[in-house]
Amino acid sequence: MSTKAPPIERLPVWFVLMTCGIIVAVGMGLRQAMGLYLKPISDDLGFGREVFSLAVAIGNIVWGMAGPFSGAVSDKYGSGRVIVFGGLATFVGLWMMYTASTEWQLYLSGIFLGLGVAGAGINALVGAAGRAVPPEMRSVAVARLGIGSGLGLLLALPYAHFLMEYLGWQTSLMVLAFTSLIIIPLAWPVSGRPPAPTDTQIKAQTVGEALYEAFTHPSFWLLNAGFFVCGFHVVFYAVHLPSYVADLGLDPSYGVLGLTVVGIGNLIGTFCAGWWGQRYLKKYGLSLIYLGRALVFLAFLFLPVIDGPMIVILSATLGLFWLSTIPLTSTMVATFFGPTWMTMLYGVVFLSHQMGSFLGAWMAGYLFDKTQSYDAMWWISVALGLFAALIHLPIREKPVERINAAAAPAT
Repeated sequence: MSTKAPPIERLPVWFVLMTCGIIVAVGMGLRQAMGLYLKPISDDLGFGREVFSLAVAIGNIVWGMAGPFSGAVSDKYGSGRVIVFGGLATFVGLWMMYTASTEWQLYLSGIFLGLGVAGAGINALVGAAGRAVPPEMRSVAVARLGIGSGLGLLLALPYAHFLMEYLGWQTSLMVLAFTSLIIIPLAWPVSGRPPAPTDTQIKAQTVGEALYEAFTHPSFWLLNAGFFVCGFHVVFYAVHLPSYVADLGLDPSYGVLGLTVVGIGNLIGTFCAGWWGQRYLKKYGLSLIYLGRALVFLAFLFLPVIDGPMIVILSATLGLFWLSTIPLTSTMVATFFGPTWMTMLYGVVFLSHQMGSFLGAWMAGYLFDKTQSYDAMWWISVALGLFAALIHLPIREKPVERINAAAAPAT
């Protein structure tokens, strides 16, 4: 029987991290471009905005529910098979949206898109990236995944907008579906079963033991509460900004440009978050991020003029706080419990994120259909940002007793 090491162990660390970043760029970039389709699909199919918003919301909650399971498979068997599944599910979801003519077909496409990004998004790869580097470098490694997602957004938005302009929204979805298949061959470099823990003093955990330990850890629940807010903010803005721009009577290109500069700002913010996580307490970085978001959302309510250039400026500022939460949140999970079940436990935290995403996507469409305004959503986003800034402060950022006991010198 061959004892040849799997690709993820044989290939250089920089190549593994680069491959993870490209997978995330494609998987999450295509996903984050869906906001461009809210208005044309709703108008052409004769639905209100709530229907497409609910389809996106369903996709986000499916993404969150699938996250712990895809994470458990990644932690036990490796990320390769999960990534292949994610690529195929993304293809099916985009193809079903391309052929959709009823509300239920849109909802079903949302389910497959949620499964797709659960297999090919950041949450499926944090364990592979975190295990590829020493513990002190984990926040930097995961930050590179966030940078990959930002690059994906940066490229996917103009790509999708170009296709919509020249092919129409429907045909553009078919092209995006085939684009998603790029993910499948990229699964090979990161395939391979993760190695067993090298520290024999740390007791090997079952899935049930790992979950019990996390669910009885108070700081883990505070982290969940904060990440709920992250999901609410990000999906509300990404899905509804293009329609908000159109409602102001501005050129639709400002919606595309706004989300594009979010991606640019995200590159800077995520890099800074990785740097912060190496040097300072991660919880303080998260509090500053959520406070920054609250201030940006306040600007949408109180600035005297919201025009195209201001949309771009505010979006670039928000981009600094966009996915910079991910390296700090995910590596705090590893700080608490170690890397063995990191992907699965981050998947649990990510489920909370996706519950917020569900509400952010659906509630914005519901409130707009009721009030013909996004003002209520801006206020809710401000309040949640302040809540999240405060909820991280009581977190005790240190390993659980099981890890501390193993690290203690023998008596």
